[in-house]
Amino acid sequence: MTFFKSMRAVAAAGALLLAGGAAQAQDINFFTIGTGGTGATYYPIGGVIANAISNPPGSRPCDEGGSCGVPGLIASAVSSRGSVDNLNAISSGLRNSGFAQSDTAFWAYTGTGTMEGKPAAEDLRAIAALFPEHIHLVTLADSGINSVADLAGKRVSLDEPGSGTYVDAKLILESFGLGVDKVTAEALKPNAAGDALRNGQIDAFFFVGGYPTGAIVELASAVKVKLVPIDGEGAAALTEKYGFFSQSDIPASAYEGVGDTATVAVGAQWITSAKESDDLIYNITKALWNDKTRVLLDVGHAKGKVITLETALDGIGIPLHPGAERFYKEAGLIK
Repeated sequence: MTFFKSMRAVAAAGALLLAGGAAQAQDINFFTIGTGGTGATYYPIGGVIANAISNPPGSRPCDEGGSCGVPGLIASAVSSRGSVDNLNAISSGLRNSGFAQSDTAFWAYTGTGTMEGKPAAEDLRAIAALFPEHIHLVTLADSGINSVADLAGKRVSLDEPGSGTYVDAKLILESFGLGVDKVTAEALKPNAAGDALRNGQIDAFFFVGGYPTGAIVELASAVKVKLVPIDGEGAAALTEKYGFFSQSDIPASAYEGVGDTATVAVGAQWITSAKESDDLIYNITKALWNDKTRVLLDVGHAKGKVITLETALDGIGIPLHPGAERFYKEAGLIK
């Protein structure tokens, strides 16, 4: 028995040595993607993309049904406060990449708009445009709030400072002649805002994200809600002043019991730092647009279907990362 135990110990030690050698032969890289709240759209989309670009050591080859991500890469989707938080984390080196609205990315890069007075984040670089994000203004069906103007004097959640929703909610209020001082402003994430609306603690809340978003789907299935239109002269003034906004509709199919609603939208983009390796970002971009990733995006989230290579450069107002630019040139999207 002692002999056989010894032989098993030798075999186990040999296996560990082999595993260690394999790990050394393939370097492991960790790559973070800042997303948003767990009840919003960024977080599930981030999880799908993190899974698609990952290819840990020991994974089956892509052509054998395994991972088609970047060899040795382990990517993770990190919950965050949203666009502004992600951009700050990228600039400080806390995260490798993150999702952000096109408006906040442009303002942060140029040090203008809502970021005026702050140092320009000149190292920000784009990987891809992902999908349009619609501004949701949610209230109870019987609230009597039928327009942005009706928010005057009401308790309204603008989301947390540091989120893209907070920035855009302030711009929308201003475009409709209100301003934050004309409402009682709260700072709640979508799930908490939905609970507060149901409990009568707030009258309405803003959220910017791709429809359908989980927090509002859950809310609409529990109580009768409506989306307040963001249209007319206020919306026209907003889109004229800020070119990254566009007028768009949220269809009746998005949320239970809610009809077509006119609103405005911005683009969601995947941002990284100029300090990230050109080869790494090239390979990540290539993995993002792999045919196998297309399958994951199509089944992973309703918004995944509109993340396409054909729209990968739409509305990008900051420089592309050189690694991403190299891929798009090879793909024929950049001459």
